Amino acid sequence: MCLFCKIVNKEIPSNIVLEDENFLAFHDINPKAPVHILAIPKIHVDSFNEVSPETMAGMTSFIQQLAKETKLDKNGYRVITNIGENGGQEVKHLHFHVLGGAKLKWDHFSDADPKDFI
Repeated sequence: MCLFCKIVNKEIPSNIVLEDENFLAFHDINPKAPVHILAIPKIHVDSFNEVSPETMAGMTSFIQQLAKETKLDKNGYRVITNIGENGGQEVKHLHFHVLGGAKLKWDHFSDADPKDFI
C-alpha cells in the first residue's frame, strides 16, 4: 500500500484541510509556499496518465472548493501534478500540489537553456 493510501486509511496522520467521499486534501510536510496543500483521490491512481475523466472532473470541483475554503481563490494559486520520474513524481499516487499565499516564482526554469534538454 502506498504512502497516500495509508493517509487515506488514517494509518498515517496528516494535517487534513478538506475531505469528502472521494478526495482528501492535506498540508504538505515539506512546503514550497506559504500555503502548500496536496489534493488526492481516495482511490489509488498511479498518476495523471491513468486517471479517468470522471475522477478528474471530481478533482477539479474539489480543488476549486479547496481554493475557496482556504481563500486562495482571492489572489491566485498554482496547481501542479508531476508525472513519472522525469516529471519529478516521488509518490506513485496521483496528487496535485496546490500552492499559494504569496506571489509565486518559477525559479527552476528562470535560467534554463532549452539546449540543455536536447
